Order: sequence, then C-alpha cells, then structure tokens
Amino acid sequence: MLIVYFSSATENTKRFVEKLGFPAERIPLRKNDAPLRVEEPYVLVCPTYGGGASISGGNTRPVPSQVIRFLNDAHNRSLLRAVIAGGNSNFGTDFGKAGDVISAKCQVPYVYRYELLGTEEDVRIVQEGLKANAEELGLYMDKECA
Repeated sequence: MLIVYFSSATENTKRFVEKLGFPAERIPLRKNDAPLRVEEPYVLVCPTYGGGASISGGNTRPVPSQVIRFLNDAHNRSLLRAVIAGGNSNFGTDFGKAGDVISAKCQVPYVYRYELLGTEEDVRIVQEGLKANAEELGLYMDKECA
C-alpha cells in the first residue's frame, strides 16, 4: 500500500506518515525539485493551509500548491484512491478542509482527518482502516503491510 504525502518544512505530516509504517513517497517541497510521478494506487495525506478563513471571512486556499501541482498531472490523479487530511481543530469548520476539497474535486473518499502530528489512536485507526478497506479502495497490500 502506498502513501503519498506532502509535508512542509515543519514536517508534521511526514512524522505522522512515518508512524503509519506503510511505504511512502513525498511530494516535493520546492518547484525546482523533480516532480513525483506515482505508478500504483495510493492514499494521499495532506495538511490543510490557511485555516480559520470561514471564521475570519478571508479567502483561503486550503490545499498546498505543491499538492495541486501533483494532482494536476492526470496520471497521478488517476491513481488516487482516498485522502486523509491533517489540520488544527482551532480552525473550526476549516479543520482538515484540504481533505474536503480534494475529495470533492477528485471524487475519492475522505477517509480520516487528524490534528497536527496525530495521536497514537489516530495512527492505529488509520492503519487498521486502510488494511481493512484496501481491497475496496483498490490498494495493493505489500506482504510487509499485511
């Protein structure tokens, strides 16, 4: 099972993904980095940017531009099977909003949202949920993940 994720320089998302223990590929942070091209179905883990805009009335773009660029590649987008989003519950209704946007635009299930680095319970829920639903989501289970 492949996890594709974006993590900013703070690496909160990276730390969460590492705890999951599944094979993972990181979407490049910088525009000049070689773009990531996936070759198997995957679950996307993405942080939410610009939280609290619905409270403040500001215009926000919750999906990082690097993730938009990655998903604008039709090949990458065609292999997306589900999305998980991180965020901060202080964002109110915008908590994990990137997952809502990606799910709606790409027509894939939004399977989980977690706060900041995620808790051990978040990790357990995601691990068990992805394993239990891998076939339904069209994900390949490696022997090491089973």
